[in-house]
This record gives sequence, structure tokens and C-alpha cells, in this order.
Amino acid sequence: MLIDLHTHSTASDGTDSPAALMRAAAGAGLDVVALTDHDTVAGHAEALAALPRGLTLVTGTEFSCRMDGIGLHLLGYLYDPDEPELARERQLVRDDRVPRAQAMVARLRELGVDITWERVRELAQGVVGRPHIAAAMVEAGVIGSVSDAFAPEWIGDDGRAHVGKHELDVFTAIRLIKAAGGVSVFAHPAAAHRGAVVPLPAIAELATAGLDGIEVDHMDHDPATRAALRALAGDLRLLPTGSSDYHGERKTIRLGEHTTAPEVYEELVDRASGGAPVTG
Repeated sequence: MLIDLHTHSTASDGTDSPAALMRAAAGAGLDVVALTDHDTVAGHAEALAALPRGLTLVTGTEFSCRMDGIGLHLLGYLYDPDEPELARERQLVRDDRVPRAQAMVARLRELGVDITWERVRELAQGVVGRPHIAAAMVEAGVIGSVSDAFAPEWIGDDGRAHVGKHELDVFTAIRLIKAAGGVSVFAHPAAAHRGAVVPLPAIAELATAGLDGIEVDHMDHDPATRAALRALAGDLRLLPTGSSDYHGERKTIRLGEHTTAPEVYEELVDRASGGAPVTG
């Protein structure tokens, strides 16, 4: 089985619509794909309606969280999207996205970057985020690639034009996901090029709080990092997942470039009670 548990659509910052993403996943030979847009479940209905025969969809969300002042992302799978407290937190994050992005565009303009809010919204086609600002910067010739925007001189964490956002306390997020019948996995925990990362020993605290897994096989982890994370997962009895973190044309990674072992996927599904995978 080919199982990719981390992808994004135009419901957040991907370039494929949810329906197109499902077709692309089937075309890439995947058996299972998770749709995990940032802080939203808005793409799930379209993805389910377009699910090709034989492809299994795992519904999920990538939550924006914080631990000891450090931002991190938490993947929540197969939880009940109607659970009130978790739904309220998703809404708070989404409501913060537009004023935050507008503030970053304003700061960039003060730094001499000739982009407009109107163009950023056009590029987003939906929920706006930093990748859309980065795309506008590429289009304006300020930087060479979207990833260049996430350096400290621009909109990276603690960058000159960075603006903070509403983020869930990670311990609260783990609790809420579990209360909604879901399973939580720490996304790309050692992606240091994105900014400060949670020290690996601190992951033990998250495991004690109910974290189910850590994303080990990811494009932002080199072989030595993956080996260290896999050993840590074994020590803490966490599920070691793998995935592409596919964003369509915004990243060079291919669907299914990194995958999750079938036995890990089966255990993840067994732990969930708020939802179940759906097969087309």
C-alpha cells in the first residue's frame, strides 16, 4: 500500500483543488491519502464527492500550535469536525489570517517590496497564507523562489515583516483532538530551516500528554534526522509516519514521495473514534 498522510489543497495553501488533488493522488498510484489543510476542514466535502474508485481518503487538519514560545504544526486525523470547542479554535485561527496577511503585506511595502494585498488575494483563490505572499514576492522579482520568503529578512518566523498569529497551545490541541475522537501527529518536528523547533527531548512531554505520533519521513528531514526521530518514536512508543506535505505547484515534492507504513496507518485508524477513512 502507498499511504501519504499530509497534503494540502486550495482550501488552504495548496494549488490543486480538493477534487483535483484526489484525482492526482489516484494518478500517482496512492492507495490512501490524507487531506490536511491548515486549520480548516473546508476541502473535505469536495474531496469526498470526487473520490476516485479505490482511493481511500483520511480527513484531517494541520493545526497551528505553540509550545514554550515556539510555533509548531500538529496533524489531527479522523476527528469529529463538529466538536464545538475544536471547531471554535479552528475559526479563531481562520479569522486571524486576513488581518495577519494584510499586516505582513504592509510591512513588506514599508521595506520597499512592491506587492499589493489585492494581488495576494488573487493568488490565494481562497484561504490566504504566507505562501501566497511569497508567491507575490516571486512574481514581483524580489526573490527567486517561494522558500526564499521564509528567511529572517522577510516573512520567516521572527523575520522583519513577520506578524504573529493566533495559535493553539499544543497541549490544548492534543487534548481537544483526542476529545473529538481524533489522532494527533507532530508534523515535521525537526524542520529547522523554517525557524526555531521544539527540542527533541520536549517531545516526551507531548507523548505524556497524549500525542500519538511524529512525522519522521518528510522532505525537511535528512537521513540522520529521520534515524534520530525514528529512534525517538520507538523510545516514546509514538507512531512514526511519513508523507509528502504536498502543496501542488508551490513545492517540488511529489505525491507519495514519502509514505507511511501500512501497519502504522492501521494503528492510527484503530485509535480514532471520531471518524473513519472513506474509500471511493
